[in-house]
Amino acid sequence: MRVTRVSETTRKTNETDIYLSMNLDGQGESQLATGVPFLTHMLDLFTKHGQFDLTVNAKGDIEIDDHHTTEDIGICLGQVIKEALGNKEGINRYGNAFVPMDEALAQVVIDLSNRPHLEMRAEFPSKKVGTFDTELVREFLWKLALEARMNLHVIVHYGHNTHHMIEAIFKALGRSLKEATTVDPQMKGVPSTKGLL
Repeated sequence: MRVTRVSETTRKTNETDIYLSMNLDGQGESQLATGVPFLTHMLDLFTKHGQFDLTVNAKGDIEIDDHHTTEDIGICLGQVIKEALGNKEGINRYGNAFVPMDEALAQVVIDLSNRPHLEMRAEFPSKKVGTFDTELVREFLWKLALEARMNLHVIVHYGHNTHHMIEAIFKALGRSLKEATTVDPQMKGVPSTKGLL
């Protein structure tokens, strides 16, 4: 019988109070209350394109700005991905996805290597999308990579509209992570000559 790959976590600080749960083998369903509308939109896209089930209930000091809430959701998401993967037996390990969004093209490449690293090549034309600071995209992705202990490469090859560029990133993130976490029935043990990930 296949093991259910589900995890949940809570994080409560003086800045945020977060509950997050994720099913890696879900139906693309999301229940999101982040307090940060643009992040909610991006996580909904990530969930749908990765076919994960994701629940986020977050309260943060958004009266200051969106930084702490965005960062801490990235931390929690990384933690549940790592826990849900368990010992990583049988997974593909690697994922790669290109996603166009009108004039923008983003690529996300993942290695679930247990070696956290973010390499991001993206220059956003605008500093804000609505009220959301676009520099927080990097902050979110770095905390995600760190806590999930993944090697994460994000490249926006081109684009003019900042919303489109970030949307392409999150869609590609979902699709790349789905590929990396998918179980290959022909894979025996973990996909590493070291015998450990």
